[in-house]
Amino acid sequence: MLSRKLASSMASQEQGDTYAWFSQRAWVEIDLEALSHNVRQLKQFLSPRTQLMAVVKADAYGHGAVTVAQTALQSGASWLGVATVPEGIQLREGGIKAPILILGAAHTPEQIQAIAQWQLQPTIGSPKQALIFSNTLENIQFGSSLPVHIKLDTGMSRLGTNWQQAGEFVQLVDRLPNLHIASVYSHLATADSPDPSIMTEQHRRFEEAIAQIKSLGIKIPSLHLANSAATLTNPQLHYDMVRVGLAVYGLYPAPHLQNSIDLKPVLQVQARVTHIKTIAAGTGVSYGHQFIAPQEMRLAVVGIGYADGVPRNLSNKMQVLIRGQRVPQIGAITMDQLMVDASSVPDIQEGEIVTLLGEQGQEKISADDWAEKLNTISWEILCGFKHRLPRVGVM
Repeated sequence: MLSRKLASSMASQEQGDTYAWFSQRAWVEIDLEALSHNVRQLKQFLSPRTQLMAVVKADAYGHGAVTVAQTALQSGASWLGVATVPEGIQLREGGIKAPILILGAAHTPEQIQAIAQWQLQPTIGSPKQALIFSNTLENIQFGSSLPVHIKLDTGMSRLGTNWQQAGEFVQLVDRLPNLHIASVYSHLATADSPDPSIMTEQHRRFEEAIAQIKSLGIKIPSLHLANSAATLTNPQLHYDMVRVGLAVYGLYPAPHLQNSIDLKPVLQVQARVTHIKTIAAGTGVSYGHQFIAPQEMRLAVVGIGYADGVPRNLSNKMQVLIRGQRVPQIGAITMDQLMVDASSVPDIQEGEIVTLLGEQGQEKISADDWAEKLNTISWEILCGFKHRLPRVGVM
């Protein structure tokens, strides 16, 4: 991957140009071709009438929000989803003009004024929130009509008004000044499960809620329900738009969905060997001597640690790739460094590149591999890499 063309704009937009990427001890490499491929594959998976929202919250799952958003839009996405008002503002400041939906809750006058100023589109999940928005826009003399997206709770038990009150809720919002309804949506709680029963029930509730609204003569411009897993599971869940996060970044929401579409992982985590030493049999390695060398070993220190987002609980459980082969990590992972047993790598040199996540030769280590060892999900792994690691785009 290092031989490909660098998308240097990514470093300048997301991280700054203080240091060239190649001088770093460690970095996150973003494959923009893979990202574009994933978006195109998803678009081909949808009917022509269904739009694709690329979810770029949490700094695009740790990939770099502005550059990911630009690439996704160029490749076929037409909407962007973020969690917070500042995330939306960051995209606008980065030159993004596409519609941006704030998926999280916003309700303070300062947030509402910023939403109006930056032409963001909020989620409205309760009558109280709708009234606050309308009154605040009236007070600041907004002078226009703000598009809002109605959130219904069909079984996630998080944001949104209960689906059984959908008609009453939407009717209230429809009558408020300074607001107009851009969409009605809900979120699925178990779309990644092989058992579709709960998802099917949520779908039924969503359909009943929409029927309530339509019976009142209210026209809904857009409906959306599907996340990544639902998008890959059932076309009946696609409606007018799908909200895709993890699949954009090349990972599957569940193992049983891996044959549904061709996705390519976008993120690689690379670091350099910073020191090499030989240790004798019986030598303890790192804090607490959680690893004792069973024989003489060639040890390589790698310049990345838990302060960069490598979970400490992976100590003595993970492998890395050097020259296309797997080598074990040994000892406790420390704040800025970790150690590997490089005895099988002849003449290893300081400065060599180590792949923690990604591919070298025929070998590959994925965020799913880490997540399985830690009993967590790949979303958490991707979002965990800190910003002292430069994001480097390659094409």
